[in-house]
Amino acid sequence: MTLLIVAIGGALGALARYLSDRLIAALIGRDFPWGTLVVNVVGSFLLGVVLVHTDGRLALFLGTGGCGALTTYSTFASESVALLEGRQPGRALANIVLNLTLGVAGVVLGLATG
Repeated sequence: MTLLIVAIGGALGALARYLSDRLIAALIGRDFPWGTLVVNVVGSFLLGVVLVHTDGRLALFLGTGGCGALTTYSTFASESVALLEGRQPGRALANIVLNLTLGVAGVVLGLATG
């Protein structure tokens, strides 16, 4: 049962990530990986909230599954490398700093809701 709960949460989180990225790219453009940054920060905040306000199966569904699939370290890393390869070191550094600092701040703010 636990695997199913995490899998369903993960499927919904992955879908939310995909749709969010598409929407943000359509609104803002793809000159910077805004979609990945937004889902990472929002997902980090939501995980902080989940950690404070839920436990058991709901925490597995929302936290491990949903937030785990919504956020994406691998895409963040690959987009940072692509910016470096595209000779955009300033944007690559901004992407790295923003994802790390805002992601941690998101968790802290989410935890502060408790």
